Amino acid sequence: PSLRRVGLSATVAEPDELRRYLMPQPEMGEAMAEIVTAPAGAMPELGILTPKGPEPDSAAKLPVPAEARIPPARIPWSGHSARHALPAVYEEIKRNRMVLVFVNTRSQAEFVFQSLWHLNEDTLPIALHHGSLAPEARRKVEAAMAAGSLRAVVCTSTLDLGIDWGDVDLVVNMGAPKGASRLLQRIGRANHRLDEPSRALLVPANRFEVLECEAARAAALEGAQDGLVARKGAFDVLSQHVLGMACSEPFDPDELYAEVRSASPYRELTRDEFDRVVDFVATGGYALKTYDRFARLRPNKPLEGDRRLRASTPKVIQQFRMNVGTIVEAPMLKVRMIRKGRRPVGAGGGRVLGEIEEYFIDQLSPGDTFLFAGHILSFEGLAETEALVTKGGGDEPMIPAYYGGKFPLSTYLASRVRRMLANKGEWAALPRQVQDWLGMQAWRSRLPGENDLLVETFPRNGKFYLVCYPFEGRLAHQTLGMLLTRRLDRAGARPLGFVASEYSLAIWCLRDPGLMADRHELPLGELFGEDMLGDDLENWLAESSLLKRTFRDCALISGLIERRFPGQEKTGRQVTFSADLIYNVLREHEPDHILLQATYQDAATGLLDVARVAAMLKRVKGRIVLERLDRVSPLAVPVLLDIGREAVHGEANEALLAEAADELIEEATRLV
Repeated sequence: PSLRRVGLSATVAEPDELRRYLMPQPEMGEAMAEIVTAPAGAMPELGILTPKGPEPDSAAKLPVPAEARIPPARIPWSGHSARHALPAVYEEIKRNRMVLVFVNTRSQAEFVFQSLWHLNEDTLPIALHHGSLAPEARRKVEAAMAAGSLRAVVCTSTLDLGIDWGDVDLVVNMGAPKGASRLLQRIGRANHRLDEPSRALLVPANRFEVLECEAARAAALEGAQDGLVARKGAFDVLSQHVLGMACSEPFDPDELYAEVRSASPYRELTRDEFDRVVDFVATGGYALKTYDRFARLRPNKPLEGDRRLRASTPKVIQQFRMNVGTIVEAPMLKVRMIRKGRRPVGAGGGRVLGEIEEYFIDQLSPGDTFLFAGHILSFEGLAETEALVTKGGGDEPMIPAYYGGKFPLSTYLASRVRRMLANKGEWAALPRQVQDWLGMQAWRSRLPGENDLLVETFPRNGKFYLVCYPFEGRLAHQTLGMLLTRRLDRAGARPLGFVASEYSLAIWCLRDPGLMADRHELPLGELFGEDMLGDDLENWLAESSLLKRTFRDCALISGLIERRFPGQEKTGRQVTFSADLIYNVLREHEPDHILLQATYQDAATGLLDVARVAAMLKRVKGRIVLERLDRVSPLAVPVLLDIGREAVHGEANEALLAEAADELIEEATRLV
């Protein structure tokens, strides 16, 4: 009763949401925590690495040394590695005592670290830090930082929260930050003192990211934040809480319901929903109640009239304690270094470098090389739950990709980018190359309006392309692409595929969707109608494997499926197999099961970003602008360059890709 709750944050756009979150909510009205606002610190010094050469006068005002500006003559049209900027980043490391180089993904961290080492002719102490490295390796880097013995650390978000490094001179953010609040959090790591300005550089990886970085820089200097929508309390999390209460001591459902509803995320929880959750925890639900393994609750002393619920067996309590937690990571394998020549016959022996996702290792054959923990490693084989590796060579190691490793573009930054595109007066801070690119787009086609949806169609290489520019982030665009291709197929456009970026979506078809729109065979208002989030979404979800993946996570959180057992742990394949079996049973025999409902809610707010798609469709209703072109537009080049990029391996294919990129750019920018 005397517990005091204190929330601290420097990056909250809607403090009232957190004020409600911190307080038990009454039956009527709402309770708000007291708010204390501290005085603002010094304004940050924030610059953007831009190319050498003629630039707008405003660029000279950025707190970036002229010699640090990116040397290549051309800002990349696409890509996310920012490879072109690494020499300039290395110069910044040489110029400062301590630099944090932030990246957005673990795979990018490995790439940037390895690339900086190739440039490191001065043998500067540069380290790597991300969540998949072994804890011992991370602690070693942190200790070296505290001792002041490092010049730079390449890191992910593992170092952008809750750590006070007073001696960091500069923060470098590779790529666009994807959110104004995230940028403020990261740049605050430099000169982490109230009276000293934090210094940071943004390094855009491509032309669209130049726009995003400029929007983020302006937002940071204004102190603007991303507004996050409070999520409704999830049923799978509630299921785990109910089971945890029963494992602690018998509970009364009426009392627990009142307590749960006092938490702000569950303020709107109905009694029927709560009872269905309790029934699921107790029996597994209608379709599963005949199986004893799902009977996890029982009345405490029913013969004595005590109807409180408790854990059914001591084993249930043991399993709960071994599997409790709401963060579900992708199935991981330990990466263990062994001596060359040793056959991978069993786990153990050798140093553990960290953990890597199982699905990436599944793609490897013995002898394949990949980057991990700053080393080029050669895969030798699997032993139980370990990937055995040796130090390897090779000039073309693969870089592990991690599920869920990418940040989506925030709604706030997306709106600022759209505004910047539509308002030519805001282009003054942009590099001349980007200004020319946008000017060429305005001449060849048009620029998207702030609240319009520009749709371009054009022929290329025997196919017809439809490219639109919602600027709503990759997740929302992937969902939109799936739904649009279904509608285009029904209309007879014969779509072949699509590719989504953070900023745009491209679909290629065998028939010309622009001509079909002109002939009223394909009204764009109907194609982008809000009703696509009804039956089209339901039908697509029923056919896709996406819901199965989400259901697996919900099943693990709710305790329906357990990964850890005394002395052993299920592999990712075993967990997926179990989850798929149960999912199919529930879909067929109890489609309104509470865990399926939790799965739909989780997918809608996570992998699908349905709310954002819905908001976009509402925003552009009646404001769709079609441009039928005879060839690709300058703004469409980046998303078309993403087609097939993931499959490129090796120097020969890289050369072919570069040649194709030059051809595409020449086509988009030629005057006749």
